[in-house]
Amino acid sequence: MSFVVPVFARARRRLLLSATVATVALMAMGPARAQETSIKFQLDWRFEGPAALFLVPAAKGYFKAEKLNVAIDAGNGSGGTVTRVASGTYDMGFADLAALMEFHANNPTAPNKPVAVMMVYNNTPAAVLALKKSGIKTPADLSGKKLGAPVFDAGRRAWPIFAQANKVSNVTWTAMDPPLRETMLVRGDIDAITGFSFTSLLNLEARGVKTEDVVVLPYPQYGVKLYGNVVIASEEFLKKNPEQVKAFLRAFTKGVKDVIADPKAAIATVKERDGIINADLETRRLKLALEQTVLTADARAEGFGAIDPARLTLMASQVSDAFATKQRVNATAVWNGDYLPAAADRNIFAAGKK
Repeated sequence: MSFVVPVFARARRRLLLSATVATVALMAMGPARAQETSIKFQLDWRFEGPAALFLVPAAKGYFKAEKLNVAIDAGNGSGGTVTRVASGTYDMGFADLAALMEFHANNPTAPNKPVAVMMVYNNTPAAVLALKKSGIKTPADLSGKKLGAPVFDAGRRAWPIFAQANKVSNVTWTAMDPPLRETMLVRGDIDAITGFSFTSLLNLEARGVKTEDVVVLPYPQYGVKLYGNVVIASEEFLKKNPEQVKAFLRAFTKGVKDVIADPKAAIATVKERDGIINADLETRRLKLALEQTVLTADARAEGFGAIDPARLTLMASQVSDAFATKQRVNATAVWNGDYLPAAADRNIFAAGKK
């Protein structure tokens, strides 16, 4: 007996030690898991070139490094993204600022209204596009013409602002689904279209139109200094997860620098998400988007991610009038720049392009 008892005692001590080690390990793992925050994020559109801005930081683990588990889904228009973030279906998203303003002004008592926390497209990509053979060369040539675009198109919604700035009148509109927009222009059913310049131009090329045969009238070059797409977050998510939103924007900004430095590699990441895309086409689309909306003179002056309060106030007034909102847009209610990374960290303009 004197031999057996010590053996059992030693075995019992080993079991207790093992249990203690396991418990300590679980306790150590528990907080780490608890610190990882899940974020459901919706884009404004399909997985095309510009989606690389979000897919690259996800693929490179930048969100994971910030203890964020980010799920990114395609969208079907900025209006839908704003609504889904407001409903709580998504925590954050990417949407046109004008669509966000419209939602605020038309739903003043709605709970959980999304808020813009970072400017990405400092200049709206909205433009009027026509074929040279139509004789349209300037905005003045659009008076009396037939224009076409989906009813939710950002350029069509903001048309009253463009028309007023350029004294265009007597325009008639034709509505269609997005895939038919450029087709109807090529067929001659309409004289001009509105759309994102980097999308409609490439869509026209895909329909056999040469670039030199297209007239592009970008809104920013013709008196319409609207902001474009922003990162938005729901009011509830911001209140509960302020540090996580800051972390998201840090990781996102790091990814944007990588996209600017190597657009071709960025599109390879998009293709991993949607294998049917044309890599060369989407690389061009991404480069156009960067040049026309992200790496602009206005973005340099204001700082990537930030806004000019006076310009934001003017846009709020213009959207209120053009969209005939129920209430006037409150510029301070739609924007909150408190979550932005430091200005030095947002200097994306030093990133070299390949």
